[in-house]
Amino acid sequence: MSRFLDKRYKGLTPYVPGEQPQDKKYIKLNTNESPFEASPKVVNAINSDEVKKLYLYNDPTAKVLRETIANYYGVALDNVAVSNGSDEILAFAFNAFCGKNTPMVCPVVSYGFYPVFCEMFSIPYVAVDMKDDLSIDLEKFYDVDGNVTIANPNAQTGTLLSVNEIEELLKKKKDNVVIVDEAYIDFGGESCLPLIKKYDNLLVVRTFSKSRNMAGARLGFAIGSEELIKDVEKMKYSFNPYNVNRLTQIAGIEAIKDDEYFKLCTNYVRDVREYTVNKLKELGCEVIPSKANFVLAKLNGISGEDLYKRLKDEGVLVRFLGDALLSDYVRITIGKREMMDTLVAKIIDIKRGL
Repeated sequence: MSRFLDKRYKGLTPYVPGEQPQDKKYIKLNTNESPFEASPKVVNAINSDEVKKLYLYNDPTAKVLRETIANYYGVALDNVAVSNGSDEILAFAFNAFCGKNTPMVCPVVSYGFYPVFCEMFSIPYVAVDMKDDLSIDLEKFYDVDGNVTIANPNAQTGTLLSVNEIEELLKKKKDNVVIVDEAYIDFGGESCLPLIKKYDNLLVVRTFSKSRNMAGARLGFAIGSEELIKDVEKMKYSFNPYNVNRLTQIAGIEAIKDDEYFKLCTNYVRDVREYTVNKLKELGCEVIPSKANFVLAKLNGISGEDLYKRLKDEGVLVRFLGDALLSDYVRITIGKREMMDTLVAKIIDIKRGL
């Protein structure tokens, strides 16, 4: 770091994204990307005529995109905010609703960006212990002071909380904002979106990166009460009014419209996830029950880090998360079936050598 970096940030530990290696071709199962290309309707809409318009600013309100999202999810336009990836809208929300006297409370095992946002914005961060099976123990959140952010399904384990459990949390934390990060909900969970009509303290955050096959487009959105959305928008217009570029807005509109392709892709991932879980269990792996597009698994006789390294040497990338509670595990993105068959074959070879 330079001698000019402000002292507030000298101890900041930044978020570490998943590897994007360029040295050779891997079977890439480490960053929870979709194994499918963007919808053909997205590809056709981003044509040369639209590219030629890049000399013009995009619509800062992203009205057509927001209308498309609102219509799809059955909410009003003023219930929707959009962002440059869901990370940005989470940052807006953390900044809007927390401060030095208002902590953010999260599970100890969750999305790694949550504590980074808190450190960057000088927000007290409270990490709540998990149950022994690595599921979230919501009762431990009830009496902890502060707002709450929960990834559901959990961003590291894939475990799912029910809508009834989320609703009970909203009741117990009625004087705090509850952010539910539903990045993976389309792969088998029930969304708590309907609850925004009952609870003004609920903000649901979504992304186009996973189930909409658009990780590289950087598009996220939030749905909540009109008042919460106004607060998020205040952060946006104080930071980056043109945050969703022209081409990404077009892509998002077409991705939402192509519901048939969306369902085809997500149903495929669900089926291959169950296939992969069964294959891993046949090998003696312990697999955490997942409703996301990944599974958390461990193989007895080898650490998570060593398994990750051995698989990488064999051309298969998975994610070693490094958390003390997860040191025996690797996180495996669900790809196409042939990719998962290769993963299983490599694990069989590794197991033979143990």
